Amino acid sequence: MKNASYNPQDDILRLLWSDVPIQESDEVEPGVIVDYDFDGNIVGIEVLNASAKIKQLDKNSFKLQLQRS
Repeated sequence: MKNASYNPQDDILRLLWSDVPIQESDEVEPGVIVDYDFDGNIVGIEVLNASAKIKQLDKNSFKLQLQRS
């Protein structure tokens, strides 16, 4: 992953895999936006109201606990 950031004031989680320009963004479900490059590859994801959608997100210190299944 290239970059991950969390804005606690707006409760937005942003994950980026690439620095290439974003060609298109689609809201795949309410509050979850996927960004695509010119070739249709996913280059980023934005989660609005992230603390309500991601139970493992620690709003105070931006820690995301990933669990393997």
